[in-house]
Amino acid sequence: MSQGPSRNPDTVANRPLIVLSIMTATVMNSLDTTIANVALPHIQGSVSASADQITWVLTSYIVAAAIMTPMTGWLAGRYGRKIVFMISIAGFTFASALCGIAGSLAEIVGFRLLQGVCGAALIPLSQAVLLDIYPREKHGQAMAVWGMGAMLGPIMGPALGGWLTENYSWRWVFYINLPFGVLSFLGFFLFLHEGRAANHRKLDFTGFLALSLGIGALQLFLDRGQQKDWFSSPEIWVEAMLALLGFYWAVVQTLGAAQPFINREVLRDKNFLVCTAVGFFINILLFATLALLPPMLENLMGYPVVTTGLVTAPRGFGTLLSMFVVGRMVGRIDTRLIILSGLILTAISLWQMTHVNLQMSANLVVFAGLSQGFGVGLVFVPLSTVVFSTLDPRLRTEAAGLYTLVRNIGSSVGISVLQSILTQKTQTVHADLIRHVRPDNPTFRAFAPPGWTLSTPHGLAFIDAEVTRQAAMISYADCFKFMLTIAFVAMPMVLLMRPPRQAPAKGEVHAVE
Repeated sequence: MSQGPSRNPDTVANRPLIVLSIMTATVMNSLDTTIANVALPHIQGSVSASADQITWVLTSYIVAAAIMTPMTGWLAGRYGRKIVFMISIAGFTFASALCGIAGSLAEIVGFRLLQGVCGAALIPLSQAVLLDIYPREKHGQAMAVWGMGAMLGPIMGPALGGWLTENYSWRWVFYINLPFGVLSFLGFFLFLHEGRAANHRKLDFTGFLALSLGIGALQLFLDRGQQKDWFSSPEIWVEAMLALLGFYWAVVQTLGAAQPFINREVLRDKNFLVCTAVGFFINILLFATLALLPPMLENLMGYPVVTTGLVTAPRGFGTLLSMFVVGRMVGRIDTRLIILSGLILTAISLWQMTHVNLQMSANLVVFAGLSQGFGVGLVFVPLSTVVFSTLDPRLRTEAAGLYTLVRNIGSSVGISVLQSILTQKTQTVHADLIRHVRPDNPTFRAFAPPGWTLSTPHGLAFIDAEVTRQAAMISYADCFKFMLTIAFVAMPMVLLMRPPRQAPAKGEVHAVE
């Protein structure tokens, strides 16, 4: 095997600069998961695309990144993490520049595909390298630093993307990656030293193809299901069948192949599987909330974009604060207790959000967001430590790729399921409320404000809009109740985790790869 980075004295001496390079790459990649969302309407007008076509700007990136993420372990083992890291950063930065200068929909979708392919390895590699350049007793602090970069991007992305789009152009949501990419590339080139890769495990192309089919079809199914009204569309049926076929084929190949694409040693680690499942649920809670809140505040409460950013900002502050604190707690307090405390805080915040209404003040969103942000930070950092604590260090890179993949699928599942629940609930509640809007209903007559008349088209339109608004707010509350249930489901799973092994005695060599 190759000499791991933490065995190299130069790497240890350059540790702060390597961490800075890792943080730069992590922020760049995680920022891109949400920053382009707010620019879609501007991109749509610029490239003359329809509402259905423009979503491919997001879908292409998500699908490409999902397919390539499991390849991280094999590529790093074959060519070395430094080489893969540098190629990924260079490719991601170059693709970002191409996205910025794109003049047509076909160009930007193609460049986003390239961006997803190159960026897939950045998150798992950054996590694996950080764990290797720090001794085990400092893994909690290392994951706290990494978590700040991984969580800062998705939280700050919408606000930053909106500001850049409004003040400059949608192209700057891609150009902003260029300085990050250049600095990160130079940092790894100059400061990360790693021995030659000696893992020449043959690529199980059949397994990779099967998993790619399953992941790609699943991501398309989740991303386009709401637009196509789910199983009323033949396209969604085809994608669902291909996803099932791909995952079934991948399972058969993993169980039967001599050297499967997914290493069976990783899957035998029960602690890794439990932590990965919890990570799946946590990403549902985090990204579904990020997807639901801005439309609720802007469309129902009438908040401008800037105010929405200010109201939701405490969520990010809570996450950063908890990560700063929890890095010093890991190793001193039972990690499972920290994770459980974070889930309880998250559940409390979701319970607060079940009381949303059209008369609420911004304080409810601010304090619930602060509580959830702190709770997510308490879960994210120790979970990122425990998930690898019982694995052989040589499996870290491959396990990090699989862990990242499952978390990303959780994000996609959460957003798709919650958006579907929101749409269906709004229709159901609207139909129920509208039945009570009639002249012979004394409650309607008593509380109907001026202008609520059933005798004119303008009055009917006004009433329908208000009923839709009320129905949507009730549906948002139901969505938060659903997420509260997910938080409760995840809590018992914490009891199945194994705490990290004790740090090695002083003077003991920290074996890596």
